[in-house]
Order: sequence, then structure tokens, then C-alpha cells
Amino acid sequence: MNRFKTTLLLTSLTLLMVAMGSAIGGRGGMYIAFIMALGMNVFSYWFSDKIVLSMYGAQEIGEQDHPAFYGMIRRLAIQAQLPMPKVYIIPSESPNAFATGRNPEHAAVAATEGILRILTPEELEGVMAHELGHVMNRDILISTIAATIAGAISMLGNMLQWAAIFGNRSSDDEEGGGLLGGLAMAIIAPIAAMLIQLAVSRSREYLADETGARICGRPLALASALRKLHSASQMLPMQEARPATAHLFIVNPLTAGGLMQLFSTHPPMEDRIARLEQMAR
Repeated sequence: MNRFKTTLLLTSLTLLMVAMGSAIGGRGGMYIAFIMALGMNVFSYWFSDKIVLSMYGAQEIGEQDHPAFYGMIRRLAIQAQLPMPKVYIIPSESPNAFATGRNPEHAAVAATEGILRILTPEELEGVMAHELGHVMNRDILISTIAATIAGAISMLGNMLQWAAIFGNRSSDDEEGGGLLGGLAMAIIAPIAAMLIQLAVSRSREYLADETGARICGRPLALASALRKLHSASQMLPMQEARPATAHLFIVNPLTAGGLMQLFSTHPPMEDRIARLEQMAR
């Protein structure tokens, strides 16, 4: 199922980039965008995890750097029957965590300095078990690919706006789409990329919660951690967080209220907590 979702995501985003290339430069732009999309898909598969970790300034640690935290990850990996992932610390006071990597053999988990400070050991164990749940369920590849390509689509959307306004299109206006068509594509394409991410993000968070609770054996500890993280992230959002990578984190690192909650990459926190409490019962 995850292979199918990955293929669907790559195909959808590739077609979206091709359409944007056509709007910018007609048939020539379409070919360029297609080649660019193929190259980016291959690049994302191999290097997107390194890009995301670098984006947030994550520093790899060993057991000598943080014995308790590193030992916790190793113990959870053994319980989940997973290879030991690389462990990273993000220099941010906003409490959060994420997992990345193309498969369990090349996985990494990252936690902010803030989350290490505010959670109890049991709560932190629940959070990191959740992240290993993503690794176990083999759904982290689709997240890292989405983080890389969605960002590229947003960039192309900005380029397309300027191309449409100032007329930097090919001479074939019918293929280029014209001013209105270009502006429409510039607005619609980033939204479509976001909706593709939404389609796969919410279900994987529920599943990772359930898997993580089973790995650590403490669904209520994870529920308590989520409650704390939700409140803390609203008061102290991650300043360096970007919409294209927000779905990677265990809680949304961006503040959002009102109508924007409908477009959140994360399911409602009260639903996640209720499901974990139901597991405990």
C-alpha cells in the first residue's frame, strides 16, 4: 500500500510540475519540467533525508553525547525489531520530533532540544516510539519526497507568477496558457501539492500513534506527550519551520487556527488523544 501511495504521489507531483513547465514555457518548458521532475524524484529518493536534516540544522549524536536519549532509541529499536537509526538533535526550543530516511536500514530520528526538556522520560519514549512507528510502517519515504518536491513546486509557482505577469513565456501562447492561465496555475499548483500531502499525512499519523503505543507499551504516556506538545507548540512555534516540511513532525510546528485547521497535515489532536486513550482501555 505504501509503495502504491509513493508511486501515486510521485506521478501526481511529476504531472503537476510538467503542467507548470508548460504554462511557463510551452512545449519546451514542459519537456524541461519533465526532465527536472525525473531528476528530482531520483534525487529525493537518495538525498531528501539529508536535505531535511540540514534544513533544520540537525546534529548527529552518539551514545557518548547523550547517553540516556541514545540508549532510549536503541532500546525502542530493539523492541520494534528495527535496525538502530541515526539519532539527531535539532537546536530549537520549540518541542517537536520527526523521522526521515528512505527505508529502515537508512532511517534517522530527530528531536529538538525543547522536547528533551519538557517531557518526562516516559512521554519522550512514547514520542520516539511514534517516530520509529513511521520507520516500521515504511511511510517515511513518502514524507521526505513530499517535503522536497512540494517545496520545488512552490518555487515554480513563484516563478510562474512573474512569468505570467511580465510575459516571459514562449511565443506559443496557446501552449503557454496566457496571462490568466499562468496566474491560475501559479495559485492552483502549490495548493494541489499541499492537498496531495494532506491525503497521505493524516492517516499515517494515526497509524504511527498506534504503532508507537504498541512499541513502548504506554499509550497514555504518548497521549500525555501529545497534549503537552500541542500546547507548547502553539505558544512557541518553530520559527525555522516551513509549510513544505511541517507534515514530517509529530505535531504541527506552525500555528494555525480557524479555517486553516481544515488544511492541516495533522489530524485533530483531540482525536489522536482519544484513540490512544481508547487503546489504553
